Amino acid sequence: MLKILSAERILVNPSTEDTGDLVLDNGSPHETVLDAAGCVVTPGLVNAHHHLLQSAFRTLPGTRGVPMAEWLPAMAAAYGRVGHDPEAYAVAAAVGAAESLLCGVTTIADHHLNWPHGAPIADTVALARATAEAVRSLGARLVFVRGSARDDPEWAGESAEAIVTALVPDTGGVSPDGMLQIAVGPAGVHSDARETFAALGAVAARHGLRRRTQANEQVDTAIALERYGRRPLELLGEWGWLEPDVTVAHLCDVTPGEIRLLAQAGVTATHAPGCDVPMGWGVAPVAALLEAGVVVGLGTSGGGSNDAGHLLADARLALQVSGLVGPQLPARTVLGMATAGSAAGLGRAELGHLGAGSAGDLCVWDVSGVTDAGVHDPVAGLLWASPGRRPKHVVVGGNVVVRDYRLVAAEEAELVARLRERLSRTPPAG
Repeated sequence: MLKILSAERILVNPSTEDTGDLVLDNGSPHETVLDAAGCVVTPGLVNAHHHLLQSAFRTLPGTRGVPMAEWLPAMAAAYGRVGHDPEAYAVAAAVGAAESLLCGVTTIADHHLNWPHGAPIADTVALARATAEAVRSLGARLVFVRGSARDDPEWAGESAEAIVTALVPDTGGVSPDGMLQIAVGPAGVHSDARETFAALGAVAARHGLRRRTQANEQVDTAIALERYGRRPLELLGEWGWLEPDVTVAHLCDVTPGEIRLLAQAGVTATHAPGCDVPMGWGVAPVAALLEAGVVVGLGTSGGGSNDAGHLLADARLALQVSGLVGPQLPARTVLGMATAGSAAGLGRAELGHLGAGSAGDLCVWDVSGVTDAGVHDPVAGLLWASPGRRPKHVVVGGNVVVRDYRLVAAEEAELVARLRERLSRTPPAG
């Protein structure tokens, strides 16, 4: 259940009793006071589908208004020019995580699909570790999805096994502090064979990981029909990937029967209109999915298709386009998708809410300015008004990570400079 709170101030690690304020405890003896006058407080947003590496590759020539068959090689060429090394991955992830926090996203599911094919397994672990450490350094939570896009199945499985063993050993895929989670996920049946789904699924079964994939964008359906003579969800069912631990992103092109199949299987879904609309894939019938009992989260996808990691802006877009494929979605429903809905798909009951058992992730949104003047419902106004809205404060696990609209752990200008410098260089030798 989504809870929206108001408070004059927020006490982080309070040393005195003050029942009139919102109180958080992160285990530190020190007290921090955040001004919340004129604000509403929501759970931290959970981006259920991102591609952090793409934060370094936005608005590239040849990636806008083109078919997927042209988009993919344009993106791959850009990755090749920069190189697949830990530094490149770290600076891209840091920029993407910083943008996310500044937009109120406290947890990022990074579906990482781009790997140096055939590289030593240790190198893939280093790339995953660099991404994870970059995100952690800024104070955000990361769900690192060891994805695959046309990878060799055996190599992908060995890499996933090594990554989970190195980064979250013996913890069911989630670090003890809850800041890092590992999941697995092929890009989709349009990209990966049954053997890849089996290899990554076996790793998930051994370690208790969540599974994630993409299906039923228009292009996915077309390729599946051409290659297999069947639709993607039918294949996923045959391959053991329609189960309660699976989340499927996009789902623009689903039939009523397929919606019932998803609901019966207990699969969760991720809506990504900020990607699907500009890519020409259509709009997922979210109202129908919810009506059938499918839990739906919200994601931005990456900078190659959606040039912003601004989940609240995409929540606004979800409202705007929902009427094209069904009834208009209420603002509170979409905000719930961006919080508790996304968290449910990650198997993280402590995220996406501010009730008992919460991990203490929240955003403070100022609704006292001119962009909210005349707004009757300030919660609906969070989405409908002020498209570029940013939170005043962001707290993750009781730790303040954004205060007065600024990152606490880094300077934006330094992150931008690091990325620009890395993009200007050719890949390191060897």
